[in-house]
Amino acid sequence: MADADILDRAEEFLWRNARLVDRLRFEHLFRGGGSDLPVAAVRAYQNSDGGFGNALEPDLRGPGSQPEPTNLALQMLDELGATGDPAVPKALDYLASITRPDGGVPFVLPSSRRYPHAPWWRTEDDPPGTLVATANVVGTLYKNGIRHSWTEPATEFCWRELERLTGTWPYEARSFIPFLDYVPDRARAEAVFERVGKLILQIVEFDPDAEGEVHRPLDFAPRPDTIARRLFGDDVIEKHLDALVAAQEDDGGWTFDWQVWTPVTEPEWRGWVTVRALKTLRAYDRL
Repeated sequence: MADADILDRAEEFLWRNARLVDRLRFEHLFRGGGSDLPVAAVRAYQNSDGGFGNALEPDLRGPGSQPEPTNLALQMLDELGATGDPAVPKALDYLASITRPDGGVPFVLPSSRRYPHAPWWRTEDDPPGTLVATANVVGTLYKNGIRHSWTEPATEFCWRELERLTGTWPYEARSFIPFLDYVPDRARAEAVFERVGKLILQIVEFDPDAEGEVHRPLDFAPRPDTIARRLFGDDVIEKHLDALVAAQEDDGGWTFDWQVWTPVTEPEWRGWVTVRALKTLRAYDRL
């Protein structure tokens, strides 16, 4: 299939099905559109406390601020080249306000209980800090040279948690890889990766045809310049890129393998997943 066909079909899918924010991200990333509109669309999910909510993370339907939609918003602003936007320091002030005494951000706050949410978004009354909600954000800050009073204690939290890991799980690993990509202490990052890379290999699904909710090499190495790319041989990456191209569905979009617990989340997630697939294919020169 020609590269143009992949993009054209994905664009048709996105215009038919995706949220405004994901349509505008596609236009900016792949069609030369400006950044003002997609940045404004991201900002629309921000609350007065600086955090993001309002179902930017489709499985958290409530309006209130939560760590994960705040993380997603910062990732989107990063891809749009907009980390200088005023929304960013407000978001970091919010994260600082919910950081636990150990320096980490909780996975999800108890306030999520007041509104519909996917069954896996559960938490205790006084949740601890987690790598999942902390490490990716810290990596984004270092990538963009952003300074904030929250960064140093959050960095120390990430180092402590990484150095005590004896096992990991996919979403945790996918969150700390960007931290190891961009944290300034490169010698320490390499030493930690030498150990945690072995843990990542224990949770990767190498079969591109595996069913169920699995995490494949490209989920951990969506770009060739990430530290996690060295875990996988060229033949493995090429096989999974072929599988990713083949996974584009007849309607032009990609789909996902986790539970659809309420109908609206399927098109919302498929739009986001489709943009993610296109970004990965382009990063590896498949577009």
